[in-house]
Amino acid sequence: MNDLEVRRAVVLLSGGLDSATCLKIARNQGYQTHAISFRYGQRHQHELECAKRLAVQAQVAAHRIIDIDLAQFGGSALTDAKIQVPKQATDAVIGTEIPVTYVPARNTVFLSLALAFAESIQAFDIFIGVNALDYSGYPDCRPEFIAAFERAANLATKVGVENPGKIRIHTPLIQLSKAEIIAWGLRLGVDYSLTNSCYDPDIDGRPCGACDACLLRQRGFAAQGLTDPLLA
Repeated sequence: MNDLEVRRAVVLLSGGLDSATCLKIARNQGYQTHAISFRYGQRHQHELECAKRLAVQAQVAAHRIIDIDLAQFGGSALTDAKIQVPKQATDAVIGTEIPVTYVPARNTVFLSLALAFAESIQAFDIFIGVNALDYSGYPDCRPEFIAAFERAANLATKVGVENPGKIRIHTPLIQLSKAEIIAWGLRLGVDYSLTNSCYDPDIDGRPCGACDACLLRQRGFAAQGLTDPLLA
């Protein structure tokens, strides 16, 4: 296969369960994968160590870790130590409103940088593991947002203008439950022991087991009759 025939994709890789699954999906679909992760001032930076391990295991063509400082703006429990990460929420509460773990404009910023990376390597496809079913409280995880960003990407880039409609934002997990995501990932061979979804891990990266992300993850594994490998 010559260089013009290579199907490249940029995959946003946080180090969590969803992004690890998304990476495997992109590879399974025949893309040469280029991972991008972000050190944005998050309190759970241990996820980047997970992202590094996942990228190595998946043999990605490249893995970029981009430094940006969203913490300087505050406004989120993930970037401001003064705001407490919510714990032990019930199913009735999770997803009913925009939570304090929402980081202002995070996915807009992340997708913009992923788009710049993609254009620089002549990739037309970007994969992101957003999910609107389990986490409908995040406005930047909704299908409407993804569709709007894809339109903007095709309008705002040289490659989009020269190849109208060719840039695609792939969201294979957007309408799946956590249990369905895990089932798909296991079929593809995702090693979930390498991932970490916790918003408030301890100094060694061990998950708290009580934040929204941990609870959703635990329930997803339980629905498959499994135990989260990080808690086994």
